[in-house]
Amino acid sequence: MATAPDRPSSSVFAFAVCVFLVLSLNQAVLCNGGITSTFVRNAEKTVDMPLDSDVFAVPPGFNAPQQVHITQGDLEGKAVIVSWTTMEERGSNKVLYWKENSKEKKEAKGKVTTYKFYNYTSGFIHHCTIKHLERNSKYYYEVGIDHSPRTFWFTTPPEVGPDVPYTFGLIGDLGQSYDSNRTLTHYEKNPIKGQTVLFVGDLSYADNYPNHDNVRWDTWGRFIERSVAHQPWIWTAGNHEIDFAPEIGETKPFKPYSHRYTTPYKASNSTEPFWYSIKRGPAYIIVLASYSAYGKYTPQFKWLEAEFPKVNRSETPWLIVLMHAPWYNSYNYHYMEGETMRVMYEPWFVKYKVDVVFAGHVHAYERSKRVSNIEYNIVNGICKPIDDQSAPVYITIGDGGNLEGLATNMSEPQPYYSAFREASFGHAILDIKNRTHAFYAWHRNQDGYVVEADKMWFFNRYWHPVDDSKTALS
Repeated sequence: MATAPDRPSSSVFAFAVCVFLVLSLNQAVLCNGGITSTFVRNAEKTVDMPLDSDVFAVPPGFNAPQQVHITQGDLEGKAVIVSWTTMEERGSNKVLYWKENSKEKKEAKGKVTTYKFYNYTSGFIHHCTIKHLERNSKYYYEVGIDHSPRTFWFTTPPEVGPDVPYTFGLIGDLGQSYDSNRTLTHYEKNPIKGQTVLFVGDLSYADNYPNHDNVRWDTWGRFIERSVAHQPWIWTAGNHEIDFAPEIGETKPFKPYSHRYTTPYKASNSTEPFWYSIKRGPAYIIVLASYSAYGKYTPQFKWLEAEFPKVNRSETPWLIVLMHAPWYNSYNYHYMEGETMRVMYEPWFVKYKVDVVFAGHVHAYERSKRVSNIEYNIVNGICKPIDDQSAPVYITIGDGGNLEGLATNMSEPQPYYSAFREASFGHAILDIKNRTHAFYAWHRNQDGYVVEADKMWFFNRYWHPVDDSKTALS
């Protein structure tokens, strides 16, 4: 007959608790708010990779297509926009595509555009939408079919539905430094494989070079091709996409970005490509534009006002918002830059129970508690964030690795709304399991691929609206 093991003495138990606390406090400091990590990375300067780096290599062959990338091409994920650039001549604007194990090749015809920026002239930029794709299927596609064809593949998402598992990667403020390459490599080698990247803005950082050197848009496109040619990246416009430079005669905002990176904005009745929505698996994703007009009566305001009521949480239970400038930020960089948009839109986020908001801009990592600050008016003076289980978690993930380096100066003491923060480069994974639960993890570049530096289980605000803060481990 089996017997229960002896219970440990109280002194042994107390010792174990002390050891646990010491080990925990060695990794983080408990503050007025949540946790400020004490992890310290090497203090080397962030440096862009030189133009002759292998990750920027031009593919061989005359007029070979380069900078190949895909994004979702409609509202529900049955279409893909394929984009690429040819440098020597216009070349074919057609895409051949076929389903895995199928001998039938289909053809889609796209459009070609070019642009000039100061003393730079772009290559021929192609955009082609492939429609009516079958769900949950692997497709191959071929571009550059007239001279030096190149073949890639992607997998379509499953049918939109409440209990469809789906995994998103989260990257922001990437740039093209050595740290950027580490971030992308870490994402690619994460054992939890992202199926689509939600990118929260600031792509190439070409505007940090003299005269906004647009060659750095080309190198960035070749750098990320190894990922974005095979899985969609959902684009958010950041401040480094504005490229407003009247001193050199460039007065049209977003010119390079809007020519190179398209979005399916018309499918969600948006009037501009900078704010739009898509459905993908169990998620309804709303992309907002921090640097387009968003005040009352503006096109973005009126679009979002009409958009939230369209979300059917029985079909897409997970409501995710992407933006660039964070609303809840405890770093002294870009502090309160998102405040005016927060004042305009936060009541809607609470009313419609947004699950999570991802932003970039600040070159560090931070996760908030579920808080809101929507009670203020000029008379009552109530202007302090409070716990609110109808509010989203706000995550800043502008830690992709760009040449501007890390944001290390934090406000002290740590504000109440801040649950965890750390000045390191990395990426995150949102692994949606079903309509009630999703596992989230942030990975710093200095760790092994399986190490989760911050993690928690999200409980869906519509289907399982209970406190999920105690699931967090940092």
